Amino acid sequence: MTRRRALTALGSLAAPLLAKPNPNDIRIEELSFAFDDWNYRAPYKFGGVAVDKATLLNVTITVRNRAGKTARGMGSMSLGNVWAFPSRTMPYDRTLGAMKELAARIHRITADYKEYGHPLDLHVDLEPAYLTAAAAVSRDLNLDAPVPKLCTLVTGSPFDAAIHDAYGRLLNRSSYQTLSRGMVNRDLAAYLDGNFKGEYPDRYILRKPTPRISVYHSVGGADPLLAGDVANPVGDGLPETLPEWIRYNGLHHIKIKLQGDDLNWDIERVIAIDRIASEARPDVDWRYCVDFNERCPNIDYLLTFLNKVKEGTAKGFERIEYIEQPTQRDLKADPRNVMHQANKLRPVVIDESLTDLETLLLAREMGYTGVALKACKGQSHAMLMAAAGQKYKMFLCVQDLTCPGASLIHSAGIASHVPGVSGIEANARQYLPAANEPWRKKHPGLFEIKDGTMRTGTLAGVGLATG
Repeated sequence: MTRRRALTALGSLAAPLLAKPNPNDIRIEELSFAFDDWNYRAPYKFGGVAVDKATLLNVTITVRNRAGKTARGMGSMSLGNVWAFPSRTMPYDRTLGAMKELAARIHRITADYKEYGHPLDLHVDLEPAYLTAAAAVSRDLNLDAPVPKLCTLVTGSPFDAAIHDAYGRLLNRSSYQTLSRGMVNRDLAAYLDGNFKGEYPDRYILRKPTPRISVYHSVGGADPLLAGDVANPVGDGLPETLPEWIRYNGLHHIKIKLQGDDLNWDIERVIAIDRIASEARPDVDWRYCVDFNERCPNIDYLLTFLNKVKEGTAKGFERIEYIEQPTQRDLKADPRNVMHQANKLRPVVIDESLTDLETLLLAREMGYTGVALKACKGQSHAMLMAAAGQKYKMFLCVQDLTCPGASLIHSAGIASHVPGVSGIEANARQYLPAANEPWRKKHPGLFEIKDGTMRTGTLAGVGLATG
């Protein structure tokens, strides 16, 4: 359904919009994309898989308003197929190839779209077409499993980011200042549900970025903790052990990647990291996130883990700020894996499962109390889920997809403009530092971490501040 037909179906909501077109509305004039490949400086193990390379999808767009004024925007995102399209039967190149083919089809769909609207309107209209294209890719490539919705969001995210960026540049303001009545054509009820009637996204978004955000340093499942653990030194001058990283970046927040299928290893890993952190900076009020990447077999595993960690290090247990997606992403597949007991101990955050409002509401019913916002699901998605997360008083954090360069700037923009975000994961500085280099001078505070925080004042620029 096109936006025009959708608006017609909305009846009274459509009438004022059609009677007086919004002069701020944009349409797509030109669109291009390219891929950019990078090797990790060291493998990053999560979800039981060690990743050592990344393919970035970079998108450039030109938009035009009703008066004929044009502006260019850009978006970038790591395709992250190991996370977005996990498979036990298809190799890395197979799932990456499917995402590349989907990117080409999304490009054609988006380039052919000629309706005017706010970026949120374009998102609402284009996403169903992207999902249809994903189903076609699954059939045409004879994939072992269909392209997941999460994978489609990731592939479409740089296109959506580019549209928001161009829209902000056209209006010569931050994209986070383009979410109010008068720019957005409909209230949030049209994008979410009736609970948001009369509300606009700017109610939930800061006009100016928070000046500093705590950075969660990621400790991957294969990362060496101490010097004796370094089997293959990288030797590039960057830290190689956890104490070195703590001193180098002045860390006070750590994200701990766990296995989910080896209880003793998971427990000992947290205890060891807490001991190292405490010795390295005994004066710091440490904060941890533990992330199983949905590999816990059930809630009992998680509860046993938490109780055993508490026995092993009471202080370390208290330092766990939240738990990220402990069990499988298909929430409907095993409704018994509810988080009500776990959330009494710590906030439990939905991540891989979060693809729309429906999954957020289902997660709440199942005991999830937090939301992980991600640039890799799209700017529109992040703004809408940020509103929903705040509406329902959920814990908020911003997570990564090893986002380097422009994608990290985008991610930091979300983290610095959403009230109450606990911190941001930013691990490209650990695994893809070379991809950050072209962007370092423009936003040094994002790429040079000295006191455990990002300095985000430079994100007050126009668009998504990537230009």
